Amino acid sequence: MARWKVTTMFTFVAATLFFGAFLMAMGTIAWMFLLYHNKMIAALQFEPIPHIPVYQIRIRRPRAVDAGRAAAVRVPNGAVTA
Repeated sequence: MARWKVTTMFTFVAATLFFGAFLMAMGTIAWMFLLYHNKMIAALQFEPIPHIPVYQIRIRRPRAVDAGRAAAVRVPNGAVTA
């Protein structure tokens, strides 16, 4: 008999705590919704300003130079040795 009373009382306390925590969470969600309602609507209606790039990228690749038209001055191999 006493075991049944303890189990019933534990169940009652646990259910009360769970229900209280649930109500507190729902109240917090409702309070935050009411507090930030205008900001949420503004964020949903926000249209970003289109970004126009202010830079232009040009990629230049040097062309291959013919062996006969090389611009560098060629030095014979024997003249460099010291």
